[in-house]
Amino acid sequence: MEEAYGFLHSAALRTAASLRLADLLAGGPRTAAELAADTGTDGRTLHRLLRLLASRGVFREDEAGAFGLTPAADALRTDIPGSLHSAVLLLTDDMFVRPSTDLAESVRTGESAFPRVFGTPFFRHLEGDTAARELFDAGMAAFSGPLDDAVAAAYPFPQRGTVVDVGGGRGGLLRSVLLRHPGLSGVLFDQAPALREPLLAARQELEGRWQAEPGDFFAGVPGGDVHLLKHVLPDWSDDDCVRILRSCRRALAPGGRVLVIDAVPEPGNDPHPGKDLDLLMLTALGGSTRGPAELGALFARSGLRHVRTLPTPGFASIVEAAAD
Repeated sequence: MEEAYGFLHSAALRTAASLRLADLLAGGPRTAAELAADTGTDGRTLHRLLRLLASRGVFREDEAGAFGLTPAADALRTDIPGSLHSAVLLLTDDMFVRPSTDLAESVRTGESAFPRVFGTPFFRHLEGDTAARELFDAGMAAFSGPLDDAVAAAYPFPQRGTVVDVGGGRGGLLRSVLLRHPGLSGVLFDQAPALREPLLAARQELEGRWQAEPGDFFAGVPGGDVHLLKHVLPDWSDDDCVRILRSCRRALAPGGRVLVIDAVPEPGNDPHPGKDLDLLMLTALGGSTRGPAELGALFARSGLRHVRTLPTPGFASIVEAAAD
């Protein structure tokens, strides 16, 4: 029954994020009535919302009836490094929630539910909806941001060369790599709308070491010594992934590497974030998260070979591939 109630837990979390309750509690515990006065909501109803979230470790009610932050609630603050506020708003948005209600049809056909629900494929929808595109870019940056420093520290990047962040969005990963490895230069490569507010621009010490280049990774990518693909392949079908990987292989310098950074679920019954993301990818985009054997098959079709898989402290692994 708790699993069946999951949609309510998600809706409650989204409501708390939308009202920015964590920001309002940054100064200390407050009652639901006090929070209601600041948010223009009904105090009794807001208490019911907070009570449910507190029962799940998001917020905590004290003996005086005031609610305070927990580590989980603190992650919803908008004024802290590594905030997950935008990620929560993205993952609970209609663009993901509505297709998930048609999961049964996706299981029957093996296809994304998004075009049936919205009338157009996912990325075409983003092209025509500026607000959705901005939420997607901000949410993806927040969702994957905590991984950036971990990846930059876990992989032995070369001392010199060019790193290309393929489909890199706002460039959080490239920023971390360049900050940690001062001998490297970088290219942030994505569609033009995703490059409007690159995170690297805010770091003066990176000036002159990177450039943004708009383009289509199906047609080709800039040349480099290391190509990064973080949270890119799960968006696409196997055939499309092969096209992306072949683009990287063609642009790879001799001795270069392609790094796929994704959740890589292992076989078996243990929980893994990649198993949740897999169904999200299915219903919204028609893609999937892939295990070791599936990634190996994609590499083989693309003229690449699997070199090794490195863990990170986060939910994703670094899967290294080289040209055959």
